[in-house]
Amino acid sequence: MRVIHFSSGISIPMRRSSSRRISPGPATGDSSSRPWAGSNRLIRSIESHRSTNIRRSRAATAGSVSCSRTRILASPIGSTPENTAPGSSPIAGSGPRATPHRPFAKCSCPRCGRCCPPTHPRSAKRHAGRKSANARPISHGDSELETDRASLDRRSSKMTFWTPSERPEWVRAINAGEIAPIAEEVALPLTRTSLIEEAMARQGGDSGSGRPSASQTLAGFDHPDFPAEPAFESLERFLAALEEEARLSPMGRWITRRFLLRLLEVRLQLMAYLERDPGVQEEQIRAPLFVAGAPRTGTTILHALLASDHRHRVPEGWELLRPVPPPSPDPLEFAADARIALADRELVLPQTVVSGLLSIHEYGGRKPKECLSAMSFAFQSEEFTTRYAIPSFEGWLEASDKGAAYRMHRLVLQILQRRSAHRAWVLKSPVHLHELTTLFEIYPDARVAITHRDPLTLIASLTSLIANLRWVHSDTVDVTSIAESQLRRYRASFDRLVDWSDEGELPTRQIHHSHFADFREAPIETVRALYARFGMEWSSAAETEMRAALVENPSNRHGEHVYSRDDLGGDPARLRRDFARYQTRFDVPSDT
Repeated sequence: MRVIHFSSGISIPMRRSSSRRISPGPATGDSSSRPWAGSNRLIRSIESHRSTNIRRSRAATAGSVSCSRTRILASPIGSTPENTAPGSSPIAGSGPRATPHRPFAKCSCPRCGRCCPPTHPRSAKRHAGRKSANARPISHGDSELETDRASLDRRSSKMTFWTPSERPEWVRAINAGEIAPIAEEVALPLTRTSLIEEAMARQGGDSGSGRPSASQTLAGFDHPDFPAEPAFESLERFLAALEEEARLSPMGRWITRRFLLRLLEVRLQLMAYLERDPGVQEEQIRAPLFVAGAPRTGTTILHALLASDHRHRVPEGWELLRPVPPPSPDPLEFAADARIALADRELVLPQTVVSGLLSIHEYGGRKPKECLSAMSFAFQSEEFTTRYAIPSFEGWLEASDKGAAYRMHRLVLQILQRRSAHRAWVLKSPVHLHELTTLFEIYPDARVAITHRDPLTLIASLTSLIANLRWVHSDTVDVTSIAESQLRRYRASFDRLVDWSDEGELPTRQIHHSHFADFREAPIETVRALYARFGMEWSSAAETEMRAALVENPSNRHGEHVYSRDDLGGDPARLRRDFARYQTRFDVPSDT
């Protein structure tokens, strides 16, 4: 191991690599112009490599095996790729007993940052005789193709429109295990016990003076109205699925560990605040307005327009990630809260890992945020199932009762408004579309705006979004599986919406329906119709702010989101029939 001394005074231990070395080089340009500026000096130092180092790295990999998917799919199991050192070994995976990734001799993939030869003889020997039923889907960056020749042939013609973006140099360095502090953190276990103990230690709990008992561990996270054990059961299921199914990259494992520690730390803070101020549960959340359409149906811009009306209270990213203590009612103190920077680092980081994310959805500490983040403190949230390929947890989550998650959601809102004058909450998340009956149980006077769009178009766009989110955390993204899962999920959800509406299980006077095409053609008029539906007062000042928001936030502000319905697979006519009942009931037109 060697130590690199940067001009800023920081010293970074670096692991040696046979394929490339990271040299510091002076930082160039105005760091404030970068979206992740100030978030981590380590990342800034890695990203500032000189072009000479990059050319040297490319020269070192000259003649290495191409890692394009066509080449991978076409290579039979057991073949030895050209120019690969005969003594090389396959890369370590990222499972529970994974070791830090070591590059293949003279092979480094510019997209995923890992090495992607089709197979190695030792790997082929391991996989010999495996049945297709146990095979894993092939995708770019998968260094150990657990499949046989039959499944290779079967999948070779199923290339997808979505393709992974190229990995930044600093992400490749992390995935290669070259950044020692991060590699050491990646090697730590993702277990309930280890995460809870670290979260307690960070909050000054008893774990710093020895291993706490089970009752002590549970106590800080527990409350009669918010029992810890059901939440921890969900957490354990999630952790098991992460290790067995998600196939996290080192980068993904690092991000995930910090994400889970933040959830546990904030849950401790929530329960401690509840002990200090039990009256917070008497706070009234009056007639909240939920934007509850499916993803990619205009929910984000509708939410932003509603947020521009200053009579509304819209939670910002930092508030939902770190709601304790309640924000200051003073605008200057609110804007200067130190938690904003913490949230900004966490929310912006994925956009720096995957360049295509910003064109799909913009995140930030001061941006309006989907309120499903409040449910994550109960460990029942679609934040988990969109970021990670964890089908076992996804199935369990869909079938589970979400009452605890919605009660946690309400508690977060109660804490956030504890010190502020009450304004009408405007909230947004597609998850509410699946759980409308539960939502109305917790918020009986809620108003719900449901947005509609051609289901095949929205699911194609959603598939692209989820693929990019999973590319942040894994080098294996199965687009076909994502599309199949979302088609099943929304077919069931839309059918349930029809049933609820026809059988009178929803308070129809508290629901407003609108269409994406109408919103795109006349956004202000569409929002005005929503105000009229719910008896909300329209004002010229609100209209002025909304028109300004439209000008400041054009849909292509960060580039065009390109996706294709081809990724849905299947027979288009059959897919159209699957959603015919929903489209007929709510008069949703099909896109041409």
